[in-house]
Amino acid sequence: MNYRGRKVLVTGADGFIGSHLTEALVRSGADVTALALYNSFDSLGWLDDLPDTVRSQLNLVRGDVRDSAFLSRIMRGQAVVFHLAALIAIPHSYAAAQSYVETNILGTVNVLEAARQWETERVVHTSTSEVYGTAQIMPIRESHPLQGQSPYSASKIGADMMAQSYARSFDVPVVILRPFNTYGPRQSERAIVPTIIRQALDKNCPAIMVGDTSPIRDLTFVEDTAAAFMTAGSAELEYGHAYNAGSQCAVTVSDVLDLVLELSGSKKPVHRDERRLRPQNSEVRALLADSSQLETKTGWRAQASLREGLQRTIGWWQARLSEGRVRREVGYMT
Repeated sequence: MNYRGRKVLVTGADGFIGSHLTEALVRSGADVTALALYNSFDSLGWLDDLPDTVRSQLNLVRGDVRDSAFLSRIMRGQAVVFHLAALIAIPHSYAAAQSYVETNILGTVNVLEAARQWETERVVHTSTSEVYGTAQIMPIRESHPLQGQSPYSASKIGADMMAQSYARSFDVPVVILRPFNTYGPRQSERAIVPTIIRQALDKNCPAIMVGDTSPIRDLTFVEDTAAAFMTAGSAELEYGHAYNAGSQCAVTVSDVLDLVLELSGSKKPVHRDERRLRPQNSEVRALLADSSQLETKTGWRAQASLREGLQRTIGWWQARLSEGRVRREVGYMT
């Protein structure tokens, strides 16, 4: 994965996975342009938390992937584009489905059109394990049927199909990476792992509030997911094809809860919170990756165990809480 001196654009660089990928690319010697969603608070999201030695080497750009003319300008001359910009909060997709279509599908079309225009060497489009819905067969291969069990997952299915169609129709060199549930430092409490950890550690929380703890998930530490993106951006892979990236280990949310309590030393009671439940027919009951295609073609494999990843994530949260830098959010199952 030789990125030294290569011009690389990361859309959604201000997000959880995007910030880790951006940091890894800078450390590999790439010439990185990091796109953050424009806002009036002069915030660059999680890019604001990167070490100064990393931030100083970034070309920081604010904008929106829904703006095709803007996106075309910043993609000119880029060798590799990692497209991570998306609306991802599943609960909000029930309330504002159109915004997910505009950002996740039309934003992806804008990236693909600009790549076609400028003959970009490679685009890595970000999919999600949510496109599979509840697993019909586990582990899940890329050939598993796609099921839109939420407006969010439906929008990502649409974006994946656009990426596939541009590879077939216009020979756009786009690889579809399909990460399974990723966790680690910098993740919003809208995801289950950080909401459990914060509540376990926060002295202001008398109990740990969770939703349904029976769903099965394949959890991958964020640094491993970032490595999968870098692999997808450089390895010899089939364009228009999706590749799963997961730990290939299944755990229930209840398993995660028990391990967090053990590692954090928390003795707090656990209570069910109805606000954290998805609609009954929308909950994805089980996800477990078969990542053998990506592993066979590139050698990528998740390295961090769940215990190691949770220990590192708990350490990050302990530091955030000690610094008083936590903004509490309602946690949701993802």
